[in-house]
Amino acid sequence: MKVLFIGGTGKISSACTPLAVERGFDMYLLNRGQTDRPVPPGVTVLHGDIRDQASATAALADHTFDIVVNWIAFTPDQIATDLALFKGRVGQYIFISSASAYQTPPASLPVTESTPLDNPYWLYSRNKIACEELLLQEYRANKFPMTIVRPSHTYDKTMFPFMGNYTTIHRMRQGQPVVVHGDGTSLWTLTHHTDFAKGFVGLMGNSHAIGDAFHITSDEWLNWNQIYEIFARAAGVTNPEFVHIPSELINAYDANLGAGLLGDKAASMIFDNSKVKRLVPDFVCTTPFSRGAEEVMKWHDADPARQALDPRMDQLFDRMIADYRKAWPTQG
Repeated sequence: MKVLFIGGTGKISSACTPLAVERGFDMYLLNRGQTDRPVPPGVTVLHGDIRDQASATAALADHTFDIVVNWIAFTPDQIATDLALFKGRVGQYIFISSASAYQTPPASLPVTESTPLDNPYWLYSRNKIACEELLLQEYRANKFPMTIVRPSHTYDKTMFPFMGNYTTIHRMRQGQPVVVHGDGTSLWTLTHHTDFAKGFVGLMGNSHAIGDAFHITSDEWLNWNQIYEIFARAAGVTNPEFVHIPSELINAYDANLGAGLLGDKAASMIFDNSKVKRLVPDFVCTTPFSRGAEEVMKWHDADPARQALDPRMDQLFDRMIADYRKAWPTQG
């Protein structure tokens, strides 16, 4: 089957591309050629900018595809561009949405695909919901062959799951306190990108996936205290010092941090993956987060250039911790 990934070299898609090649798909990537990630052998790269319809039209030429996956669509106008480009020339169009589109906080757990889509806290999520609604309209009115996939927190070796990224690891290693949102007991789901790829590639070309939506996540559930502790061990730190600060208060200091917390990470989010497993019986996650964290640390420790510090975040952490301890000296 002939497949086009729009993007295809990002943190999630970089695991899906080689697996799709391995399983015999004829892979094409449409991107601007500005990534440091290698393109697997046997993949054809079409150089074009999906944000520029004329550029994308020229790059696509007269190609038709069995499957098109857009990894980098975030707003309804971008979906409208894809509809104009691919109507009548694709057998399955897969939109990468987000599990943050689900009701936040959820009324019940675990989350299933029938959980309502409703996130009043994060514009990113509301835009993803609007994209899904547009695609559903096109499917119902014109039978546009769409599939919606909602990743949750999917990571690779380059990614830290918490505020501050490597700055937080540096603080741990220096014996400085680090900020953990809330009380650290809300549950979270982290999925290694190679595990996600198993479920995702199984949906590609699957006729039962047309007109439907799926999330693809690990079945391993951890609270945030455990996540920070696992990373501390992977970084060689014993007895890390955590200061628990409410997400609402973090939002008051930095609205950008707050949007990602209140709109996603502050609430417990665990998932029932029964639906995708019915269509992809061999979907099994085999990378526990403890091993994934070790992979992340090994990659960062291998090159000092990857150990980027963020002075603004470092100062913000110090200020939040000082203010919080002054206001609540018995806390944190």
